[in-house]
Amino acid sequence: MIPGPVDIPPRVLRAMSKPMIGHRSKEFGKILEECREILSEILNTSNDVLIISGSGTSGMEAAIGNLIGKDDKIAVIENGKFGERFAEISEIYGNLVHIKYEWGEPIELGDVEEALRKGVKAIAMVHNETSVGLLNPAKEVGELAKEYGALFILDVVTTIGGDETKIDEWGVDIAIGGSQKCLGAPPGLSIVSVSDEAWKMMRERRPYYLDLVAYKRSAEKRETPYTPAIPLFFALREALEIIKEEGIEKRIKRHRKQAKAIREAMVELNLELFPKINEVTKYSNTVTAIKMPEGVEDGELRGRIASMGYKIAGGQEKLRGRIFRISNMGNFSSKEILGVILALEVALKELGVIENIGKGVERAHEVLNKS
Repeated sequence: MIPGPVDIPPRVLRAMSKPMIGHRSKEFGKILEECREILSEILNTSNDVLIISGSGTSGMEAAIGNLIGKDDKIAVIENGKFGERFAEISEIYGNLVHIKYEWGEPIELGDVEEALRKGVKAIAMVHNETSVGLLNPAKEVGELAKEYGALFILDVVTTIGGDETKIDEWGVDIAIGGSQKCLGAPPGLSIVSVSDEAWKMMRERRPYYLDLVAYKRSAEKRETPYTPAIPLFFALREALEIIKEEGIEKRIKRHRKQAKAIREAMVELNLELFPKINEVTKYSNTVTAIKMPEGVEDGELRGRIASMGYKIAGGQEKLRGRIFRISNMGNFSSKEILGVILALEVALKELGVIENIGKGVERAHEVLNKS
């Protein structure tokens, strides 16, 4: 129950074992087109949807590298590890206007507007910052970007398939998704949607492998420009079928309820949630970040939980040892949510943090069983 890669359903694993096919064949073209169509529905977009053989970071670099040159300004919002990654990529290609917060701090729209006044070509943000458990304000930032004539680049790697991704409604010009999170597929594919306005603003000199124009031209022929990771497309197609069977609205509602159950269980156990929220920056609905109890070591807590069959995540870089994170991305049922909370309670009792077991599980059970 880490924030990706997630557990893969057996039928998705079986799909990867199909016999190899040619990447220029009609059979592969059909799979590619079906994946693009379903992803368009999940993203709520009429924009072009492309699939790159590469992790989510390849999609981030494709978005920046195709738009931003050395004479262009790009604003980047950072309040966690993956916002920092956006900033690092942006510094390679163009001039960074950094809207920087302490990790886990909420976004202030006044700071965003101030950056946009500097005449940036684009603004980039991570929608769901899993490193700190925050859901950043896509709708509001999209509105500001439009007001100031900037393109809006949004990382939805950890929301696509698990929370709302209203790409057209929010005015997102380039959205980036990943296969190994809420979609419930293996790692290795990046999903990129591109608006008409973004196509008009593409640089003449673009990256080679990550050239989005090349991907668009090939997609029109039901192909990719370079050899794709074919077994991962088999897996993605099956994972998307699982999402269709559940229904995307039901899936989003499930993720939100599970995240609320985890959060409320933590409060019941007198554990403190790590991130700070405000009127526009909310708690993530796909991963919960919790402060490490005083006197408890990260390896000791997570090791005890792992011995009971559940793997959770620690903090990244500057947050290492300070927080732990429980993910509910993908195809989890209430059984797994209650199970990981029970394992946490057992570990906390063994470490002398709580006296009795059951309060967190009981509260989570109440939330999960509310209609």
